[in-house]
Amino acid sequence: MVATTTEQLTALQGTTVVVHPLVLLSVTDHHARSVPKGSTKRVVGILLGQDNGKVVNVANSFGIPFEEDEKDSKTWFLDHNFIEKMWVMFKKVNARERMIGWYHSGPKLRASDLEINELFKRYIPKPVMVIVDVRPGVVGIPTSAYFAVEEIKDDGTETRKTFLHVPSAIEAEEAEEIGVEHLLRDIKDSTTTTLATRVSEQLASLRGLQSRVQDIQGYLSDVAKGKYPVNHQIVYYLQDALNLLPDLDDPTVTQSFASNTNDQLLVVYLSSLIRAVIALHALIDNKEANSRAEMEEGKESDKAKDSKTDAAKNGKEESTKSDEKSK
Repeated sequence: MVATTTEQLTALQGTTVVVHPLVLLSVTDHHARSVPKGSTKRVVGILLGQDNGKVVNVANSFGIPFEEDEKDSKTWFLDHNFIEKMWVMFKKVNARERMIGWYHSGPKLRASDLEINELFKRYIPKPVMVIVDVRPGVVGIPTSAYFAVEEIKDDGTETRKTFLHVPSAIEAEEAEEIGVEHLLRDIKDSTTTTLATRVSEQLASLRGLQSRVQDIQGYLSDVAKGKYPVNHQIVYYLQDALNLLPDLDDPTVTQSFASNTNDQLLVVYLSSLIRAVIALHALIDNKEANSRAEMEEGKESDKAKDSKTDAAKNGKEESTKSDEKSK
């Protein structure tokens, strides 16, 4: 069994990493400019903001030159001088923002992350590492935050360092919300209805849930095969999640689900009937309007013919009168 030191757990308990949309946009732009399409390379950068103890506010970021061997992830290069020069310039712009950690585009942890994290401790006492998943097809929150902690084993062997996952959230200030809404105007389809948007969002959330369940299944199968040691804390969390699931064998629960589904289907059925009746009513109104327009056009054509015949008769009468006068 592996345990983490009590001091580190107490210090990190309840810590939340808040990432702003500006950071997500800058990381995505950094990845799009630096990594060619189809490549598995990742980008690395510095996170700026405030560390208030319980809340780590990530408000800004900048990319740094980083190279890594694709075959051996432990072979990497990072420009120290670039970090120091950029930090001096950012400090002149906003003195409240300080270096609080680093990011990379992942999408998962790498073998060299601990070594890179130790390097950033030269500039940051307790750096936070945020993995930003820049893949477009991924659903859910694209950020994962970690802190490096010391592990103590029960067998008395030497300690080792590992990453402790902490919850992360996406929050925006008022100015950032206005900017994000302005950017989303060109992305959202104005022809879609609110119901279609809700259904698409629920479908995306179900896909995200499916991916998480697949990850849990893969982890448990690897633990059963002996690839990973048993972590009782993870097992406790999974047990709590399973206990929150409803008991589908209970007749009361199944009856309530069936009643709720029937009520929703009844509303859908009534709305379909009302929509069909309204469509038929509109069709009848359209036919009546067309028939009225045709009748009015026929009356106008008859009046035009009558006026032409009257004009012809008047012309003949005037010609006959003029002939008689000439005689």
